[in-house]
Amino acid sequence: MIPSVNRAGADTRGLLYYLYDTGKHEDHIDPRLIASFDGMSPDPGRDPNGLTDLQRLLDQPMMALAQHARPAKHVWHTSVRADPGDRILSDAEWAGIARRIVAATGIDPGDGEPGCRWAAVRHADDHIHIVATLVTEDGHRPDDFRSGTRAQAEARLIEKELGLHQVAPGDGTAAQRPTSAERHKAERQGRERTAREELRETVRRAVTGVRSDDEFFDRLTAAGLLIRKREAPSGDLLGYKVALPDDLNKDGQPVFYPGARLAPDLSLPRIRERWSGDAQDTPPTTRREEMIRTGPGSAAAARRRTASAGWQAVLVIEHGEDAVVAAHIAATGEVLDALAKTSAAHTRRELRDAATAFERASRSHIRAVRGHDRALRQAARDLIRGGPALGRGEDGATTAMAIDMLVFLITAAAHWHARKGHAQQAEAATRAATHLRTAYQAAAAHPLSVLHQRGRRLSQPVLQRQTILLRKALPGLAEKILAEPGWHALAATITDAEAAGHDPAALLSHAVERRELDTADSVSDVLIWRLRRLADLPADATGMPENSTAKSPTAARPPARTAASGRRFGEEAPGNTR
Repeated sequence: MIPSVNRAGADTRGLLYYLYDTGKHEDHIDPRLIASFDGMSPDPGRDPNGLTDLQRLLDQPMMALAQHARPAKHVWHTSVRADPGDRILSDAEWAGIARRIVAATGIDPGDGEPGCRWAAVRHADDHIHIVATLVTEDGHRPDDFRSGTRAQAEARLIEKELGLHQVAPGDGTAAQRPTSAERHKAERQGRERTAREELRETVRRAVTGVRSDDEFFDRLTAAGLLIRKREAPSGDLLGYKVALPDDLNKDGQPVFYPGARLAPDLSLPRIRERWSGDAQDTPPTTRREEMIRTGPGSAAAARRRTASAGWQAVLVIEHGEDAVVAAHIAATGEVLDALAKTSAAHTRRELRDAATAFERASRSHIRAVRGHDRALRQAARDLIRGGPALGRGEDGATTAMAIDMLVFLITAAAHWHARKGHAQQAEAATRAATHLRTAYQAAAAHPLSVLHQRGRRLSQPVLQRQTILLRKALPGLAEKILAEPGWHALAATITDAEAAGHDPAALLSHAVERRELDTADSVSDVLIWRLRRLADLPADATGMPENSTAKSPTAARPPARTAASGRRFGEEAPGNTR
């Protein structure tokens, strides 16, 4: 149950007219007054000419004041909406909810204390609206400080008592919800989302991996947004506002939203914090990894680097200091936005939904200390610069590789938030992981099928040798892996690693060290992508030679150097904490 307390307005009758108007809004089915401050207020739903009577009744305490003492904005308004999965509540139940909300928020506290005049209107099955005048019966301002927070706390109690869906408690770091007026305006304009929501997503994507004000505003311009900048007398840039070109007010002017009103971390000062700790040059590990066979600057290379950055970030989230963890989680949101923007159509929708869900998980009261997250931010930047990826070949397979690692990263973020008591953030991260798993299935289906067929064609002696190797290298996981459908694809990958000159036992051990696998749907899938990344094998095995299966065990050969670096496997690049 979500109460949404709106800012005070100045037109009681205008709000009542909107609530009782059945001609423009599909959910305004049977508007009716279900509760009021005195239990006897006239119901305009039964008397079409009664709007003025109700307005005058509600405004009477304010009108009794001298003209100069009347508040300029005196209308308090909140909607209370049930979860879509909740049962339909009766008018009597909604009336009880309305009384509890006005008491909890200080609008009408009861117990003999003077309250404001209010009325609750129901015009749909799933929600009510409460309208009040912000002057008490004795002519004073009500004690409605932080009424939104108080309404949320009362809603949590109501949910438990009525057996409704229990919403995770908030902490004040969520983005502002669209108002009812914004939602209805979007419906009239035929938009799926409100202007506020579209702008928030566009700005969020524009900030992904940026390193300067100019780059940020260039991206906003390229996205088609209107921009107003706020400057100090000295000429220094202080802030910005954005608008959709076709979102106009009643005067035909664009409706601008400040960045901070879109989300707390989209104000200009907070955005600048993201790149304040970034190195302006590409990190050494990025230059090295760009030499892999996918080619520098390609979409596939960017996805491999994303998987590598995610590998390092999981360890930070599991064991790092809170402020550093918060920075990595925020940067993970940028990676998701970049991946959604650049991936092929068959995964784009789920990746976009994952990024949207994770947006709530990227903020908490633990303030991020930027700089330590530069590897993730660089990965996001590389994804954007690498451009759109194809849904097949190396692009498609490395997309699956990146998503696989991101599932672990986001699951680790969900666990961290849960340990810190961040209920809404943990829930959001869990939802994001669900979308990612669906995207992974779409991305991985073809490349894993190719590997599975190659594994099925392995000779019995080779397959037996790989089984023995697995049991020796990973005794605690071997039997689980051997029972999975992905075992043959993993066997083919181990064989490819052998053919490339790697010690498969060392490779397997490195792939699982310091990384838990309990949350993996398929351990073999996880190991396939980690092995292919660590050994610099093509993610797409379509063109791999079949005769690689005849190679002898690696133990008979000296350890090979990796294709990317010329170092022996397991040696770290300078500054690499992998």
